[in-house]
Order: sequence, then C-alpha cells, then structure tokens
Amino acid sequence: MTQRDWIEKDFYRELGVASGASADEIKKAYRKLARELHPDANPGDAKAEARFKSVSEAYGVLSDEKKRREYDETRALFAGGAFSGAGGAGGFPGGFGAGAGGQGFDLGDLFARSGAGGPGGAGAGGLGDLLGGLFGSRGGATGTRGTANRPQRGADVESELRIDFVDAVRGAEVQIRLSSPGRCERCGGTGARPGSTPRACPTCNGVGLVSRSQGAFAFSEPCRDCRGTGRIIDDPCPECGGDGVTSRTRTLTVRVPAGVDDGQKIRLAGQGEPGRGGAPAGDLYVRVHVTPHRIFGRSVKNADDLTLKVPVTFQELALGATLTVPTLDGTVSLKVPPGTASGRTLRVRGRGVQRRSGKTGDLLVTVEVAVPAKLDDAATEALQAYAEATKSFDPRADLLGGR
Repeated sequence: MTQRDWIEKDFYRELGVASGASADEIKKAYRKLARELHPDANPGDAKAEARFKSVSEAYGVLSDEKKRREYDETRALFAGGAFSGAGGAGGFPGGFGAGAGGQGFDLGDLFARSGAGGPGGAGAGGLGDLLGGLFGSRGGATGTRGTANRPQRGADVESELRIDFVDAVRGAEVQIRLSSPGRCERCGGTGARPGSTPRACPTCNGVGLVSRSQGAFAFSEPCRDCRGTGRIIDDPCPECGGDGVTSRTRTLTVRVPAGVDDGQKIRLAGQGEPGRGGAPAGDLYVRVHVTPHRIFGRSVKNADDLTLKVPVTFQELALGATLTVPTLDGTVSLKVPPGTASGRTLRVRGRGVQRRSGKTGDLLVTVEVAVPAKLDDAATEALQAYAEATKSFDPRADLLGGR
C-alpha cells in the first residue's frame, strides 16, 4: 500500500463508520460486512470478493491503534493541504513554497512517482521516518541502511468460525477458507522468477533511500529505481509481479480446544499477512461462535460444567425417584431424594467438559415440576383427597407469619 493510497482511500467510509468511531464500533462493522461479503457466502461473485478484500484492508489499518493513528495523521497532514504543489506548506509557518529555486514541491506527487510504501509498511517506514528523512541532512544514501527497506512483521488477521455446541465442548478440527494476502508460493516471497535472484540497487547501494535537493533544502526520499526496497528484480515473478505477495484463498485447519467459549479467539501463529524484508508473518486470530444446543447449556460460574433442565412430576419429587437423563455421550441414571424441592440442582460427576489436562467438569441437572394442563375426573378426585389429607401443611406459613 502506497502513501497515496493512505491519502486517497477512505477506510472509515469503506467500513461505514465515522472517523471518530470506537474500536468496538469498527470491529462490529467489520464483522457484519465480513459475514456478508465472505467468499464462502458469495461463491463465484468477483465483485463481493473484491469488496471483501477492501473491507479487510480497511480493518487491518483501523483495528491497529498505531496504524490508525498514522493513517489519521497522514490524511490530516497531506490530504488537508499541509504541503501544496505551488504554495509551500500551508500548515507550517513560513511555508515551503519558494526555496533558492523559486518553486514548491508536492509530496503526494513525490510518493506516487517514487512508489514509496505506506506508513509503517515496507516503503517509507512510517510518517515519523518520512518527515525525519525530509528534514534530515544532505548526506547521500550511503552508510547506515535507511528505513525504506527495514524488515517489518506482517499484520495480524482476524477471521470468524461457527461451530456446533458438541464440538465446542469436546474439541474438534475444523477447516476454514481465508482470503488474504499471502507469500507468493511460486517465488517464495522473493519477487523474482524462480531460478533468478534480486540484486542490490546500484542507485542507492541497497539502502533504499537517495538524497534529493529542492532549492535551499535537501532531504532523503525512497529510491525511484528500486521503489525503496534496496533491490532490483531483473526478472520479476509472473505470479506476483515482483511484489512477493499474492492475494489468495487458503484452506486452514483450526484445532478447536475442548471447552472453548462463545466469542473466544484461537491464535494460529504465522498465519497472518506475510512479513516484509524477511520479517516473520503476522498471526491469525479466529473468533469462535458456538451454536446453542437444544437442551444443554454452559454454567456461568464454571464453564467446564454443563447444565440441563429436566421436567419431573410432583410425586417424583415428593416420594423420590430414579430418573434417566441425557448426556452428550448417552444417558445416565440420576437419583432424586424424597422431598426434593422444584428448582433444585443435582450434580452428575464427570459428565461435563473434558479437558486435555485431565480436568473434567460436571453435569448440573435442575429438576422442575411439570404441571398437567388438564386433569380427568379420577386425577382431580385423587388430588382433592390429597389436599384434604395434607391440609395441615401450609407452604406459606413463613411468608404470612408476620400478619
């Protein structure tokens, strides 16, 4: 991504958020668009895939606090007219319009012609480095290596995955498809056609920066011959055009650990965007969404415990009973003691989440009285007889005792 990209592209508009949007608002907007535009949801739709890439590119900048700050500064400084082609620096006292040569300069045009990379990327090395070079000494591009071709770790990438409740509890291996920039497999990321190798740029001696004079000023700029990389590729790779990076759809296997919670992230090291200049790739973070189960749930107090509500009759609670209740692995017998109150929770050991460490959660069974909607004559008569036989029992004695 070039400096001009940062000036001309409105990443906030791409995600449909205001420039002052919070990190949570940006993340929420990205997730919504990513679900709608993902290639899996739009097979064969080239327009949706291109939009998905643009949205991912915007989120990659705005989700990173440092990149977002540099992006905002760059647009405010350059797009807002701080440096103008004919009138100098409107945002600086005295301006930069007329030096000894009597003419101004346009940094936007400079970036476009030099091919410098975006702030913090593989080109100019960030806004601070760019301005440092602008007001630096007259020295030529020899000595210490410039920031233009400084190795930079690849950006982290975020994706989403929806799994079944049972897979979340037991653990599983799930494949996902991910469309993102990746190292060109044909050239191995070198940018050169297989069998050939890049050479050091003779113009900048492999530094990536050259000195340029503008009237009374001298500053360093990315070398135009090597586009700030310090390398010349005589025979570019036909697959990536010399960039060493291609946009591709990958299929990755995600190992979901047993007991993963809804909304939890799984980190896949080195599966993010590729690094520049030999730096390592970023990481991939997969946010897991768990589909709720029809009858089972997870305990709020201990996520390793599963929950289950079981309807019972009054007589089963009053007299006691042995119930057959379901588990994720089959069924189990549960003994209900006589006089058990409705809403009581009984524990079945070892029938919850089973961790690899050997730790195992429990199944928490809550018994609730099921009241018949209708009674026949015999049942009504029996209940009336029961009510007469137990009329001395007042369940609200403590409630009304003060009156």
